[in-house]
Amino acid sequence: MSHVALASPPPAGPPLSGDALVSLRGIGKSFNNGTVALSGLNLDIHDGEFLSLLGPSGCGKSTVLRLIAKLAAPSGGTIDMRGDAELGFVFQEPTLMPWSSVFNNVYLPLRVRGVSRAEAKPRVEEALEQVGLSAFAHSYPRELSGGMKMRVSIARALVMRPALLLMDEPFAALDEITRTRLNDDLIRLQAKLRSTIVFVTHSVYESVYLSSRIVVMAARPGRVVADITIDEPQPRGEDFRLCAFYAERCRETSAALSAAMGANDVRLD
Repeated sequence: MSHVALASPPPAGPPLSGDALVSLRGIGKSFNNGTVALSGLNLDIHDGEFLSLLGPSGCGKSTVLRLIAKLAAPSGGTIDMRGDAELGFVFQEPTLMPWSSVFNNVYLPLRVRGVSRAEAKPRVEEALEQVGLSAFAHSYPRELSGGMKMRVSIARALVMRPALLLMDEPFAALDEITRTRLNDDLIRLQAKLRSTIVFVTHSVYESVYLSSRIVVMAARPGRVVADITIDEPQPRGEDFRLCAFYAERCRETSAALSAAMGANDVRLD
């Protein structure tokens, strides 16, 4: 079963409720050029969920991730996070250091934290094993395919053992076969690590396949306009992609996205 809730902004309340790991209340974000990226955005992110942010270009999906990661500050509202939860961030491009080995690229965030190479070695090896790249620790980015480079980027985030993994369209530039394979790998990885993932995508099909919950955002000013629960056990596989439930949830999510776009009279290219 699934549940779609049309989301009118609730009044600001207690910063954290229930099992929320992160709570955003009344978030606004304006830029110096006058662009209002977000306005009145309210969102709770819960422990262990796979939450996809879906919406047209310019709706502020990536901005939400950057605010959660404290790479930018909101213009208004509050963001509360339980405790000192470690964050991992995977960008759309792998952003690997071409002169460094796979091992050293994954080791980088620990090195920045002052962790010695000897102390970091088991954690780097564990992260590479989690993404299936143990045999490529001494390879260089130029020797890897696009999908393998993205796996290195994911391992670099995982080496911090994050409670919350933020992923900004990590598979958008990959071919469909590689993207499908990495979707499957990501589902298995989350099931193993029991982490919380917030995943930005433009793809209805990817969001339904991956997510336990989809938040649909309208374009500028960005805000939540629908909240869709995908009540299907994880991990999933090819059978799920072929079942009637998946097709129906895709139609449902596509309709919510179309409504969000229509509310702002915007179109996807």
